[in-house]
Amino acid sequence: MQLPLPWPFEREYMQLALVGGLVVGACAPLVGGFLVQRRMSLLGDGIGHVAFAGVAAGLLLGVWPVWTALVAAVVAALGIEWLRSRGRTSGDLALAVFFYGGIAAGAVIASRATALGRPANVLPFLFGSILTVTPGDTIAVAVIGLVIVATITVAGRALLAVVVDEETARVAGLPVDALNAALAVLTAVTVVAAMRVVGLLLVAALLVLPVATARLLAPSFRSTMLAAVAVGVLSVVLGLGAARAWGLAPGGTIVLVTIAAFAVTSVARPSTTIPASPHDH
Repeated sequence: MQLPLPWPFEREYMQLALVGGLVVGACAPLVGGFLVQRRMSLLGDGIGHVAFAGVAAGLLLGVWPVWTALVAAVVAALGIEWLRSRGRTSGDLALAVFFYGGIAAGAVIASRATALGRPANVLPFLFGSILTVTPGDTIAVAVIGLVIVATITVAGRALLAVVVDEETARVAGLPVDALNAALAVLTAVTVVAAMRVVGLLLVAALLVLPVATARLLAPSFRSTMLAAVAVGVLSVVLGLGAARAWGLAPGGTIVLVTIAAFAVTSVARPSTTIPASPHDH
């Protein structure tokens, strides 16, 4: 149902894009805050590349690519976490394996789909296509957002304890392995939700950049998360508005707004940066 919103959101397709974008803009930094605290900011990027292989598989099999991307992303997230937690390889090397393997598999599968005469237009998934979201897409993103918020509300303190110091959390009796797996799955779900907004190649920006900006302003982890959500939401609104006004790519514009926010904040507050304390939650 079309709402009586002012320009540039007076049209139904812009309203659907706005709702989906706001959900992702709010939820991605919530997950990204834990990734930044753990120093695994590029996890979303690595999972996004594996999700690309899932998208290509969906196009090859004639299945809705979002489902196959979600399966691929969750499997990759759990695989990366398993390699990291078992000490089989360092976190960055685990990411590299899935990063390059995912993009290579996606390219091969997409080429196979094309060879079989099946349409394999992967650009909307790589760079986002928020202006073409349907009411069903918006509902799916909203449900995913509710799951993310509910999970962080329930397990946020335990997740923070684990990302700050795994050994201390384990001694305290927390289910460290389960919480690590939950964070990995949350990241995968967020990546797939953001796929239609900014695309798989840019998804890590919404996970990390609002948090990076918020860390320059907020004195505690809790306030950092709230500020990051505000930055993410504002970036979506300004990015969509600029894209409508000047005919720009919405996903890329949203990411450029987040970069501009970080740059402006860095210049404006060069000597008053207060690192977010992980213990003040």
